[in-house]
Amino acid sequence: MDDKPITDNATFAEAWDAPKTGALDQAELDRLTDELVTALKTVFDPEIPVDIYELGLIYKVDVSDDRDVVVEMTLTAPGCPVAGEMPGWVEDAVRTVPGIKSARANLVFDPPWDPSRMSDEAKLQLNMF
Repeated sequence: MDDKPITDNATFAEAWDAPKTGALDQAELDRLTDELVTALKTVFDPEIPVDIYELGLIYKVDVSDDRDVVVEMTLTAPGCPVAGEMPGWVEDAVRTVPGIKSARANLVFDPPWDPSRMSDEAKLQLNMF
């Protein structure tokens, strides 16, 4: 399909139904998801002996068809002493995944983090049962 401008409904329908180039297939997306989770589990809050994934600090991970990754994350408290450093740690961890082109971590505080976001594994490690 060429890059002609879409000027009528038939051309639009043809463009919409055309196979998308560069899109991640499900197997590749599954592989990236598993490897991204593994990479995120290498990042720890220095004050808590549990990784940020199990703590529930990762709210969202978006992977584009071009393999650019954007992570939406939070901290256990807005005044966390590593607030300026942790997004960089997350970006560095994500970039270790083979095939990832770029990584960006954005801090968000809405909704605020609370202990209910922790996995059972994290609660067990912290004796919170």
